[in-house]
Formats: sequence, C-alpha cells, structure tokens
Amino acid sequence: MIQGALTAMVTPFRDGRVDYAQLSGNVAFQIDQGIDGLVPVGTTGESPTLSHEEHRKVIEHVVEQAAGRTKVVAGTGSNSTTEALELTQHAKAVGADAALMVNPYYNKPSQEGLYRHFMQVADDVGLPIVLYNIPGRTNITMSPATVARLARHPMIAAIKEATGSLDIASEIANLCGDDIAIVSGDDSLTLPLMSIGGKGVISVLSNIIPAKVKALSAAALAGDFVAARKQHLELFPLFKGMFIETNPVPIKTAMAMMNTDTGELRLPLCELAAENREALELLLKAHALI
Repeated sequence: MIQGALTAMVTPFRDGRVDYAQLSGNVAFQIDQGIDGLVPVGTTGESPTLSHEEHRKVIEHVVEQAAGRTKVVAGTGSNSTTEALELTQHAKAVGADAALMVNPYYNKPSQEGLYRHFMQVADDVGLPIVLYNIPGRTNITMSPATVARLARHPMIAAIKEATGSLDIASEIANLCGDDIAIVSGDDSLTLPLMSIGGKGVISVLSNIIPAKVKALSAAALAGDFVAARKQHLELFPLFKGMFIETNPVPIKTAMAMMNTDTGELRLPLCELAAENREALELLLKAHALI
C-alpha cells in the first residue's frame, strides 16, 4: 500500500543538465531521514522540461540509488495514452514500485476518456498505479464516480488528491472504501485529508525536512491527532511558503539557500521575484533551517 510520507523529488540541474551526483545525494538524504517513498519526475521534478531520455534516466537512477530501501513511485503520466503506456512500461522494467499518472492535460478528455486512459495502462503494464487528480495543472477533474470505477482494478492502488476539496476526497472515500488509498497532494491539507481516512502525503516540503513531514503522517496513521495537529501547525507556514510562487520554484530556492541544490530551473520557470525570495529567506530563518 502507498502510505506515509513520500517526497515529490526535485530534479537537480547544473549548467542546464541533470545533476546526477546531486540526485544521488538527495536520495541518500531522504532515506537517511526515514522517508516512506520517493516520487521522481512528477510536477516538482519539472517533468514537462525533461527530454524522454532524461525522464527515463532519472527514474532509473532513483531506483538504483534507493536499492529497495524505500518505495519509488515513478512519474509516468502524459496526455498521450501511448506515451504514458511506454513510460510506465519503462518504470516497471527498471524496478519502480508504482507509477504516478496525472490526468491527461490540455486535450480535456471526458470522464469516459479518463477511465479508458488509465484502464489501458493498468491492463497492459501490470504495475500499481497512483492516480493524480490536480485540476489546477490539467484543467480536468476526475470525478469521484470515475475514481470508484477505476478503483475496482487491482492495479489502481491509490490516488494523489490535489483538488483542494475535502468534499471530493470524502466522496472518494465513501465510494471506494478500502479499494484505493487516498494520499494528499497538498502539504497543507495532509492532516485534514488524513482525518477522513487518507493514508499520507506526496510532499513538496519533505525535500528539505522529510523527518518532520513523516512525523506528521505517522502520528495521523497511528490515530494520534493531537500530535499530528501540533506538527501541522508548526509546519503550516512552511507548507504555504513553498507555494509562494509556482512549484517547484520556492522549494528549489529553499534548497539552494540550504546548500542542498543549485536552485537551477528550466524555462519557462525562472527565479523567485525579489520580494518573495526575501520572504522565503525570513521564513527559513524563523524555522532555524538557515
């Protein structure tokens, strides 16, 4: 089962190329801090700017570096079903534990089209799939009814819920029961979502403080919502700060300030606005991270 705290990993760049040495260091840091899983080449990993060759190599590298010590959920989504199928087949071949598949973007399929897209990959590949419902990025929302249809498939294991709606998450929980694990796609909604049965989070903030993000999810999984609430309130300013501009610009900037990444981005993403950079620096200092 997909549960606990999983890190939506950044893709480190240096001089315009993927920095595999830094990527290895990031994987080692996450595992040393006890993270429950790694999610390379998702939104936070700047997947739209990676070539197909880079996409495949980053997944393979993370799997190799993790070496079975934590789960690897590889980002394999596309708005082309054929491309999603090929990327998911590759992820399975190199040893990923599951695939994260975003709703097809731009072409705006119907609910039936969404269903057929995910079903084809689930049927043909045989790798556990984490659905990724994020209308803010894709301009399409997978309905709870469609999630429930998909959840009957043994290879549809979980859904990363990033609609920002607890009503949608609650309806999915009601319709699906134990057929699918719901994980938060928004750090700031991890605790509320886990209070209605969610199993964890695919986190941006855990790129810098994985142990603390894991402590929150672990407390909630154990039913200790007093401890979980304390963690949530402590981390809440950081949760929001990592979205002061488009993800992953703030988290990469924070990592550069903490000397764990170059902070380099690929266009069309660019550096934080000066006032936001100053605010982020103050926030990190307030939490004794720099």
